[in-house]
Amino acid sequence: MSLVLTHTRYRILETVRIPVAVLGGAFFPAASMLFFVVPFAGDNPVGATYATASMVMFAVMTSSLFTYGVGVADDRAQPWGTYVRTLPAGPGAAFAGRIITGLVFMGISLLPVVIIGWLFTAATASPLQLLLALGAVVLGALPFTFMGLAIGYWLPTKAALAVAQIIFFPLAFGGGLLSEPGHAPGFVETIAPYLPTRGAVELVWAAVGDFGVSTTSMVALVAWTVAMAALAAWAYRRDEGERFS
Repeated sequence: MSLVLTHTRYRILETVRIPVAVLGGAFFPAASMLFFVVPFAGDNPVGATYATASMVMFAVMTSSLFTYGVGVADDRAQPWGTYVRTLPAGPGAAFAGRIITGLVFMGISLLPVVIIGWLFTAATASPLQLLLALGAVVLGALPFTFMGLAIGYWLPTKAALAVAQIIFFPLAFGGGLLSEPGHAPGFVETIAPYLPTRGAVELVWAAVGDFGVSTTSMVALVAWTVAMAALAAWAYRRDEGERFS
């Protein structure tokens, strides 16, 4: 555990030394709240609550894809990252430190969304609902965490950044994160249940409101999580075999 905390502290300090890296992850979801949620759904308690939940998941997906995807790819390109992976302590502590660091910055990215929703909209949630929403966010983040890790271990930095950017918006729009439940365009409502974003945001919607999750969305979320975990493990073993065997 001491080694895990050491890796975590190192990664957090490494990131906060470049403030724009921290602010950038929080800016886009917060800006989306201010420009799209507050003016159009801010006065509607139900709509504002669901929209804030969607933006929370939007922030989580952004943080997962870019923190893990681009971060892992960049580490692989640095001599220090290569050296750490050759140490006899094994990869477990470094990997756990990376996951914890990602969770910390995920929290930083979604906190402005929650604050804006609290201060500038009619969104409401009880303490119990907030606790349930936190659990839903953690579960919903899993496929995107594994997706980011797969991208990072599979691709070089520039390619990882491009791929993360390419898949980010289609997953957000196609999963219905940019609209209220049931108000997305028809083709989005058709494909949304099969995307991980929809299953993830439905969990958060159900936690903060009277929303019944779709069985199709939940099955798809589990399938995406398992598939992305397998892809991340394969990408890690592939990188390990190419560079350290």
